Amino acid sequence: MKETIQFKLNGQAIELSVDPGRQLLWVLRTDLELTGSKYGCGKGLCGACTVLVDKQAVRSCRHSIRSVAGKEVLTIEGLAQKGELNPVQRAFIEHDALQCGFCIPGMVVNAYGVLLNNPRSSSEQVLKQMEVNLCRCAAHKRIVQAIEAAAKEMRGV
Repeated sequence: MKETIQFKLNGQAIELSVDPGRQLLWVLRTDLELTGSKYGCGKGLCGACTVLVDKQAVRSCRHSIRSVAGKEVLTIEGLAQKGELNPVQRAFIEHDALQCGFCIPGMVVNAYGVLLNNPRSSSEQVLKQMEVNLCRCAAHKRIVQAIEAAAKEMRGV
């Protein structure tokens, strides 16, 4: 049975009539056509589907749409504002912190969440927070460099 679910998505009020048990990932990708969050493992282990819910990184494949009712959801599509890339997005490009690109939306969103909640994160803290996002391309060193550069920009350094 469908329910009306209301939440804020990338700054916009959303109201959907959906099965409340559907995974957030599939509502984002299928119903709302926001395909930046990827299906990777379906078990919340790879991080490809990472979004922010009330400024906390979550795996959208493990959360129902009901779980975001009344909350604020931010996807990779919502990071850029007024045509300007977010500092994390810009740093990933500048540091060539990507290869195939499949994991990058989840990486960028998770990194933004880390810096949003602790802009003075140390390299060790960044590594610990980012180890939950898997990448098979071996761009890890450049990813950490990009996050450190974005942190400096977000702090105004």
